[in-house]
Amino acid sequence: MYYVMDWHIEIGKYELQLLGGCEIHKSVDLLASTCIITLPAFAYNQAFEVESKIKRGDVVKVSLGYDGSLNKEFSGYLLNISTDGGSLTLTCEDELFQLRKDVADKQFVNTTIKQIADYLLAETNSKLGLEVTLTIDYDKFIISKATAYDVLKKIKEETKGNIFIKNETLHIHPPYTEEFGTVKYSFQQNIEKDDLKYIRAEDKKIEIIVSTTGKDGKRKEIRYGTSGGEKIEIDGAGMSEKGMQNRAEIEYNLRKMDGYEGSITTWLIPSIIPGDTAILNDEDYEYKDGRYYVTAVTTTFGESGANRKIQLGKKLA
Repeated sequence: MYYVMDWHIEIGKYELQLLGGCEIHKSVDLLASTCIITLPAFAYNQAFEVESKIKRGDVVKVSLGYDGSLNKEFSGYLLNISTDGGSLTLTCEDELFQLRKDVADKQFVNTTIKQIADYLLAETNSKLGLEVTLTIDYDKFIISKATAYDVLKKIKEETKGNIFIKNETLHIHPPYTEEFGTVKYSFQQNIEKDDLKYIRAEDKKIEIIVSTTGKDGKRKEIRYGTSGGEKIEIDGAGMSEKGMQNRAEIEYNLRKMDGYEGSITTWLIPSIIPGDTAILNDEDYEYKDGRYYVTAVTTTFGESGANRKIQLGKKLA
């Protein structure tokens, strides 16, 4: 069966009539999803001027598909416009763009992530709701010359929490706990190619080290796992001892399990997002069948075709 690629993109009050290509990247390991839209710099031998029509902060909606059957792939805001190699590049960011606002400097003592998030929403006059289940606490947390976005990015990098906006609510959760839909894949039917390696948990030796330096100048560290193999070091600056322990256990559990490591490449159908569960079936090696938490999806659409590169994370029970 032959499919014809189709698309619909709105930026501000305009609909794009020409498209060079676009790439949408979504990941539970990054704070915000991004969409890079490429436009021809010249159309019909005339300069294709967009700066006078669209601007930073304009709403962006991207739908992709085949034969008029489109799926909403991205919604967010225009971050910037640049010229690169004879084409125009529009960089867009998801709903977290709303939190790129300055917040007043503040030092928190014996605080929780929820208390910090409450402060960020209040400082930015945000109408977003808040849902927090991540329980890593801080003995000290300092905000200095930062936007709310910057602070959430710092929390993301330090805790590996899953932070996103959905249904007008800011969500902050432990990694891999937010499971959305399920999508089925077969190595013999709808996987174009793969870059996977099957590894057994018993072959993995992993030690997690979370460390920080106290006010007295002494180094404190928490070690979790098995020595003699891969060593993962994490900066636990400001975290309480319990918070450091939780962080070490989270990292260890993400890495210690039988299953595939790597990615699969598929077409636009079926649709999938990070947080979904990918159910893999291999008719040749049934023991490799499994359910995997999807950590990242990169969707590309352009002259070379339409594909999704799907990064697999933790194997789910």
